[in-house]
Amino acid sequence: MRVGVIHGGTSTEHEVSLASGAGVLDALGRRGHEAVAIRIDRAGEWHTTRGEGRVNALTTLLTCDVVVPALHGTGGEDGTVQGLLEMLDLPYVGSGVRASAVCLDKALTKVVAERAGIPIAPGLLLDRARVKAAIARAAERSALLRELSGVGVEPPLFVKPVHGGSSIGVTRVTDSAGLRDALVAAGDDAVLVEAEIVGLEVDVPVLELPDGELRVGPTLLIDSDPDEPFFTEAAKYASGATHFTVPAPLGAALTRRLGVLAINAFRALGCSGLARVDFFVTEGGPVLNEVN
Repeated sequence: MRVGVIHGGTSTEHEVSLASGAGVLDALGRRGHEAVAIRIDRAGEWHTTRGEGRVNALTTLLTCDVVVPALHGTGGEDGTVQGLLEMLDLPYVGSGVRASAVCLDKALTKVVAERAGIPIAPGLLLDRARVKAAIARAAERSALLRELSGVGVEPPLFVKPVHGGSSIGVTRVTDSAGLRDALVAAGDDAVLVEAEIVGLEVDVPVLELPDGELRVGPTLLIDSDPDEPFFTEAAKYASGATHFTVPAPLGAALTRRLGVLAINAFRALGCSGLARVDFFVTEGGPVLNEVN
């Protein structure tokens, strides 16, 4: 098959996407497919081996049998490119517009998951105006801390950009004094502030077969670099001290429970093709972290 691979992009995860795209292109080539690289640079310009520009990129896409969107973050993982491919009537790998948009939004993901009976961490969504106010004024931060306390969120807590991944812009806040810097680090976007969940980090892959059956793959246990405060961007991509164990040594009953929750999340969010559902496994049971 002739397979287009869109990678790069304008989000903060540009470099991560380049690595993903390179891996997909290599794997496709080794499988005997004709892999076509379509790269978006940081400025939003499109590039192919045939030439430069968006018109050229669209022409190249239309010669492909199927497309792999290997983009990360906004402008690619959020339903935008999926919508473009649907308008071009091109089949593509992964979830559609709605599921992509919801899954990139951490707050919306958890609203849907909670309605489906999947445990989530206590947290509070802050829109951009609230974030700016809390950065600018100590009184707003004090009010925010009181509101967080009211929903069961006390330091240590996590401040996360709502639309993003790879732990970019995420901060672990251990006391109230660190809240302002954490909000600044999250960037100019809505922010999710969540309670710290203590437990094992376990990822569960879900694959949708051609007949619609959902199959759970081997679980993955993350042992993050102990010198990092959590599973940071550096721990994910740069550290030699982070280790992964597949399958995670959890026992049959817990592994089955994680598989059921992962499939429930996949269905509730409207995913298709494939997904990775990330959990914290606590003494009280699994808690959803996010869906990729």
